[in-house]
Amino acid sequence: MIKSADFYFEGGRAGVLLIHGLTGTPNEMRTVGKGLHRAGFTVYGMQLAGHCGDVDDLIRTGWKDWYASVLEGVDRLRRDVDHCFVAGLSMGAVLALKAAADRPDDIAGVGVYGATFRYDGWNIPWYSRLSFLLPWFKRFNLFQDKVFDEEPPYGLKDERLRAAVSSSMLGGDSADAGLPGNPWPSLAELIDLSATVRRQLHQVRAPCLVMHAAEDDMASVGNAQLVMERVGGPAKLVLLHDSYHMITVDRERREVIRESAEFFSEIAAQREGATPRAAAR
Repeated sequence: MIKSADFYFEGGRAGVLLIHGLTGTPNEMRTVGKGLHRAGFTVYGMQLAGHCGDVDDLIRTGWKDWYASVLEGVDRLRRDVDHCFVAGLSMGAVLALKAAADRPDDIAGVGVYGATFRYDGWNIPWYSRLSFLLPWFKRFNLFQDKVFDEEPPYGLKDERLRAAVSSSMLGGDSADAGLPGNPWPSLAELIDLSATVRRQLHQVRAPCLVMHAAEDDMASVGNAQLVMERVGGPAKLVLLHDSYHMITVDRERREVIRESAEFFSEIAAQREGATPRAAAR
């Protein structure tokens, strides 16, 4: 059974939609959400379709279902705010970029956290280079019961946090910490989504804050460089040197909050023709 894990923090007239990653949960965005709320933002930590249940729940959905969830989230937040920002982690960052490309009039800026167009980090095994075959396997209904099991460090450099998250994840609480592996059909969907968004990056005109771990275990810095090189609007790159993939919860989560609050606040102030206020730290 899918559990509801989304959250909504009412704040000011600038709002941020937070999008979690593949097999993840809104909880991986909650700390950043609380920090942005303290900085004065209205924050909606949305839940992607098919997530926070079991593997079967997830594979019954595809990237178009996940993206529909994002657009629903944008529409909900836009009712309450004058300036709407979207920010996502991992696959959530890819979905955020697509929303910015498709809805330029609705989205003022983008937070791109650990963007994952391809799994090519230092902890990804060699056979991941064959991932381009996954969409073909799905098309011909081959190996659809296979799961790519995640291995330590699970995107976390903080060992104490890693132990807590892995305990919840391996204990079966997907609403709290997500699923412990990526089903092959879902990875095939991510590959299709990534190919689609790559072709659209030039359509992203909203300013982008691109934050990425320099030692990302799941998605190399090349993913961030791809965004920097191809988006059509201004972009700022911030590399983090004491975190792994899950930068919204790892050791430098406060830096993610600080950079995001300042970036979004400045854009909102410029759109209002006002002087940027100092972001809460």
